[in-house]
Amino acid sequence: MAKILVPIATGFEEIEAVSIIDVLRRAGIEVIMGALDEEMIVKGANGISVQCDRPIEGLSADELDMIVLPGGWGGTKALAKDLDIQNLLKEMNAKGKHIGAICAAPFALDTAGVLKEGYTCYPSIENEIKTSGFRGAEFAVVESGNIMTSRGPGTAICFGLAIVKKLCGDETYEALKGGLLAEYCASI
Repeated sequence: MAKILVPIATGFEEIEAVSIIDVLRRAGIEVIMGALDEEMIVKGANGISVQCDRPIEGLSADELDMIVLPGGWGGTKALAKDLDIQNLLKEMNAKGKHIGAICAAPFALDTAGVLKEGYTCYPSIENEIKTSGFRGAEFAVVESGNIMTSRGPGTAICFGLAIVKKLCGDETYEALKGGLLAEYCASI
């Protein structure tokens, strides 16, 4: 079974984090909701708090198949400043492991130096990112090497399904997409 870390930082975008975690767990993927510190209850951008599973400190790329960063500008800035997250992103990239980011979170990938040309993000965030190669609004999900990016809250289920397709295959992806009534994600 694949294991994915979703780091949760104060100011995270709730729709993105919860939708992605839910879709991944429905596919049988083990998801670790990781807190940046010892505080296990983290408040999102819209005042919704979630209970994390554990602190991210001490996790290594060898234990994970993927890391997926939810957006929300406050949470993204925290992920971009957190040394544990930045080092883990670099370690995951060096090992060729999968990395995902949605909404504003590609900014944190850019800060770590792992974002590749050919990405998407929330409108206007591309102005904050130094890496060239923004693919624009026409794509819900963009893959470039080991990096997957998505646009924002409205694309979160499609992003989760794209991750499922990558890690679990077409059969699981199709079954889950049908069960979620997510036929609008057909372009993945």
